[in-house]
Amino acid sequence: MSYDVIVLGSGPGGYPAAIRASQLGKKVAIIEKESLGGICLNWGCIPTKALLKSAQVYEYLKHAQTYGINASGTHDFGAVVKRSRGVADKMSKGVTFLMKKNKIDVIMGFGKLVAANKIEVTAADGSKQVVEAKNIVIATGGRARQLPSMPIDGKKIIGYREAMVLPEQPKSMIVVGSGAIGVEFAYFYNSMGTKVTIVEFLPRIVPVEDEDISKELEKQYKKSGIDIMTNAEVTKVDTTGAGVKATVKTKDGEITLEADIMLSAVGVVANIEGIGLETIGVKTDKGKIIVDQYQQTSVPGVYAIGDCTPGQALAHVASKEGINAAEHLAGHKPEAIDYNNIPGCTYCTPEIASVGYTEAKAKEAGYEVKVGKFPFMASGKASAAGATEGFVKVIYDAKYGEFLGCHMIGANVTEMIAEAVTARKLETTAHEILNAVHPHPTMSEALKEATAVAYGEAIDI
Repeated sequence: MSYDVIVLGSGPGGYPAAIRASQLGKKVAIIEKESLGGICLNWGCIPTKALLKSAQVYEYLKHAQTYGINASGTHDFGAVVKRSRGVADKMSKGVTFLMKKNKIDVIMGFGKLVAANKIEVTAADGSKQVVEAKNIVIATGGRARQLPSMPIDGKKIIGYREAMVLPEQPKSMIVVGSGAIGVEFAYFYNSMGTKVTIVEFLPRIVPVEDEDISKELEKQYKKSGIDIMTNAEVTKVDTTGAGVKATVKTKDGEITLEADIMLSAVGVVANIEGIGLETIGVKTDKGKIIVDQYQQTSVPGVYAIGDCTPGQALAHVASKEGINAAEHLAGHKPEAIDYNNIPGCTYCTPEIASVGYTEAKAKEAGYEVKVGKFPFMASGKASAAGATEGFVKVIYDAKYGEFLGCHMIGANVTEMIAEAVTARKLETTAHEILNAVHPHPTMSEALKEATAVAYGEAIDI
């Protein structure tokens, strides 16, 4: 079987790469070992958002009287999980439809490179076949990182996959790691009634975010009953009893935490083992496949995208990289990705969204900055919605007004960040943001208001 392009992996990078290559007239196949849509659609981005929405609805019910509504309710944990799986299944079937629509052959099985233009596919029943193509796109994604001190057993020490389908809701949980995965599950389980403790090795939670964002989330989480330990390291876990006993090293000495279950959320590692990279000479560094600005590896005709490469491990990054790879192998010259203008979103409550430089990074880069912060407490729409937690923070270059960074925490901010991304892409200045009329009342006008604060022109605070 011979193709113009074979994509190895059907996640949020792989399937767009396959579709774009097909749109450009290429004969395309995609190889997938598990479910179309990859981790994102089946065990990541999509089903977690369904869980978080259920938690949010339950929170609304618990505070219905705040809105003048008399309502009460309990939750069915099993039904919440079932709804999440249903959403994931629907999205995976949607990818199946897209493959048929774009005339892309789907080959189920584990793919291994045996030559620069050949992949051996081992099906679930052990049967093997070899397919070949002029170009190959590696889109094998990533998986949960495991630490030696807390090996995932799937029962008492779990990863994100198990966290989405637990048969029973635990009464208590230790969440190790406070990146997006950690804080999202912490919010979900805390909202459902589980006693949650977050343990973070670094000095603050969501450590990649602006420091002000970290402080605000910690404040809101503590208010909601989540215990948070920073500068803390789990050194040992005992699972011999009914639950888990974790030995935690802190700056004040060792302590022991007990819970029903522990969630390991300490990052992601690339899936690059056993796929034949060494066989064909694809170069790697620090567990990632080395690529150029067009996603080309060290082997001509072989591309790599998404979590198995050095860019940010985000679905939308993988998608854009996949499209760029498809366009380049078809003879086009796509615009290189600006990795400093990639939005990051965390879907806990309050939500977090950010793009560009943090205040600290901007100063490190040598910029003199103007910083503005507008609290949602001063927003009419936020007050009407009962969602006054959080703020929008903007960072501008004092000399030219260049939009250096935007950091948001609050309700629906993941829907608002695209304005800042687009503005930065168009090299918009602070004065253009100020002169762009924003609708009132909306949460989105907080971006303009924060800019006004930075320039001493604030009206509403």
